[in-house]
Amino acid sequence: VQLQASGGGLVQAGGSLRLSCAASGRTFSSDVMAWFRQAPGKEREFVAGIMWSGGSTFYADSVKGRFTISRDNAKNTVYLQMTSLKPEDTAVYYCAARPDRWIKISPSQYDYWGQGTLVTVSS
Repeated sequence: VQLQASGGGLVQAGGSLRLSCAASGRTFSSDVMAWFRQAPGKEREFVAGIMWSGGSTFYADSVKGRFTISRDNAKNTVYLQMTSLKPEDTAVYYCAARPDRWIKISPSQYDYWGQGTLVTVSS
């Protein structure tokens, strides 16, 4: 099982980035896919989640209205579109998967993780 995250980079405050997470190695059609982030010195926190089947989504309050999670079934890829970025969004962003139908916000509930991609937002 492999989750390959990409798309991070340096962006000015107010800008946008789109992260991608390509999934392979098993069937994810019944999974929940999620994005987490971890800033230096802080714990890993939930950002957004999506049910692969049906597409229901859930967001952390801190990103609601600014970030959008989506998936492309044909490409087995999950995206995180980030807009109106703030310096406090700076973190390593990880994609994760759990073989269940419920979106959970605790990192311990996820079985599979990507390698992370760094997002830096300058003020």
